[in-house]
Amino acid sequence: MARDSYHHGNLRQALVEATVRLIEEKGPMAFTLAEAARQAGVSAAAPYRHFSGRDQLLEEVARQGFLDFAARLEAAFDGGRPTALSAFLRLGQAYLAFARDKPGFYMAMFESGLAISGNADLAAAADRAQAALVESARALFARLPADRRPPASMVANHIWALSHGVVELFGRGHPGARAPESADEMLESGALIYLRGLGLIPG
Repeated sequence: MARDSYHHGNLRQALVEATVRLIEEKGPMAFTLAEAARQAGVSAAAPYRHFSGRDQLLEEVARQGFLDFAARLEAAFDGGRPTALSAFLRLGQAYLAFARDKPGFYMAMFESGLAISGNADLAAAADRAQAALVESARALFARLPADRRPPASMVANHIWALSHGVVELFGRGHPGARAPESADEMLESGALIYLRGLGLIPG
């Protein structure tokens, strides 16, 4: 099937899908372009029709991952319905679900050491995901007086960091996965403690 895909002009996507499988098996740093070609069922030279090298292929995997990730965050926020707080917490759940559902993409995005700023399309996809978090944070504090609102970008970055930490420590089979609380419970309780500290939720 991979060769048929190649002959029908889908080699680029076949290589992306092959790379995702390799990342899931070996991690984002332990595969070669030749292995991706072999996994896709094409010659070692064929990937160079679309990618200058392994890093560019990895960047395309990350770009597609960020687009999917951003779409999930946007859908979870859903305009802040039914409440900004419930929508905000759903974003954290969407973050964890993406890491569980798409580990190959997740690792390419966050664990490959890519310089996102060096690829305009990749940076735009990552910015879209960031914008979903910023917009949700802005909505969360919209009812507070202007002088009491924390910067939306700061809140978004804090929640992103908290979500990422929960994934890495409690959601990926690491020792923390043995904790009595689930990753979802860890993230929700951490987010609520954080928001309570900012004065959004009564103590």
